[in-house]
Amino acid sequence: MSVAEDDIDASRAPLLDHLIELRQRLVRCVIALLVSFGVCFYFSEHIFSFLVVPLKEAFGDGGGKLVYTKLYEAFFVQVKVAIFAAFCLSFPVIMNQLWAFVAPGLYRQEKRALLPFLFATPVLFTAGAALAYYVVMPTAFHFFLKFQGEAGGLSIEALPSTDAYLSLVMQFILAFGISFLLPVLLMLLNRAGIVSRAQLISLRRYMIVAAFIVAAVLTPPDVVSQLMLAIPLVLLYELSILAIWFTDRKAVKDAPAEEAEAEAPAAAQSEPAE
Repeated sequence: MSVAEDDIDASRAPLLDHLIELRQRLVRCVIALLVSFGVCFYFSEHIFSFLVVPLKEAFGDGGGKLVYTKLYEAFFVQVKVAIFAAFCLSFPVIMNQLWAFVAPGLYRQEKRALLPFLFATPVLFTAGAALAYYVVMPTAFHFFLKFQGEAGGLSIEALPSTDAYLSLVMQFILAFGISFLLPVLLMLLNRAGIVSRAQLISLRRYMIVAAFIVAAVLTPPDVVSQLMLAIPLVLLYELSILAIWFTDRKAVKDAPAEEAEAEAPAAAQSEPAE
């Protein structure tokens, strides 16, 4: 009976150590997020000024303004800006803590396979966000502001609120940033053996339809924004198929070397001691 209790206690110890380590890394993530929030809140006006540039350029010189209809709206806009920027600023720290917690439980080959995706994630997200900020938002805002004018003798003027504009900008950036992670998702599914390159090729026509559906859901209800998200999604899908083709070829070439490396320790153990 005591032997069984010792086994239970021994099995609890590693779990307790993992929980303690998880708590420590979560605390570090929260601290990084809070420190980033403090810094970003201090510079929230500058950050919001940067986010407002596409709308300012769309209005043109001397035109356009942002309004707020609630007394507390401007303050909470600064808070939202700080939270959004703080998450982007602290993301490398959060990913580093997550990797440090998961990595000890992985084999060397698994670490080697996951590291490229770890570095590709922020790069692809930044590329999607940059496309949204520098290309999509200016084009969409120019399209939206064309509806200003007169109707029935009354003037129609765009008076966007600060909160509505910030929500729209965050929607654009998150939609394009997350959508650009499609190659990472597909290649991870391929490495896990869930999907193959042949299956992705056979599903191409359905993925094109799905890309337009996703674009219609994630972007504002205008054709320009939807096309600017759907077309890159289709191109990223094709790029993922091409990348999987390269990785499959590399895996076939590296397979004999990995088998020889794995058989070497087994052969050494099987040799009789002199």
